[in-house]
Amino acid sequence: MKFKYLLFVIVGTVQITSAQNKYEQESRIDKADFPNSAYLLIEDYLKDAKRVRFYQETDSTKKSFETKFKKGRLHYSVEFDEEGTLEDVEFKIKERDIPNDTWNTIQSYLDENHYKHRVKKIQQQYPLREEKSVEKTLHNAFQNLILPDVNYELVFSAKESGGFQEYEALFDSEGQLIRLRKSLPPSYDHVLY
Repeated sequence: MKFKYLLFVIVGTVQITSAQNKYEQESRIDKADFPNSAYLLIEDYLKDAKRVRFYQETDSTKKSFETKFKKGRLHYSVEFDEEGTLEDVEFKIKERDIPNDTWNTIQSYLDENHYKHRVKKIQQQYPLREEKSVEKTLHNAFQNLILPDVNYELVFSAKESGGFQEYEALFDSEGQLIRLRKSLPPSYDHVLY
């Protein structure tokens, strides 16, 4: 009985710890390997796009598909689950593109919780929500509308006791932290798997 309890505690701890870290492996795939239902959803948005690329992404919790491209001046990333269902649309932005109050809240969080931090990348994210259709989510994202349900994803590094650690943080439209994960560089794949 004690062994089963100990095993349960160890497995639970490992799952919680791994969920807080991001071990992501991204590999480029051909268009033919991309889910057809996903491609049909975004086909019209790809007409004027440049540098269209398709990827399969595997991280510690799931497998997904992603297409990346440049349209206008923005670099887009559209992510789908294994079945080809839309998960979110993201595009790279700069600090100045975030409303001042939201950015101040994000900056306060970073200053209070991460010593010597440096933001490497910011993306505006339009997640698929239950109350919105796929078509509406795509329309809002490609119109670059700042809505109350957008999120901001930051990749940043911060000084830790053993050096610098890279993080991926997700903030809501008010600047409140939704999720924080440590991000390990792909070169650690051989150690982790």
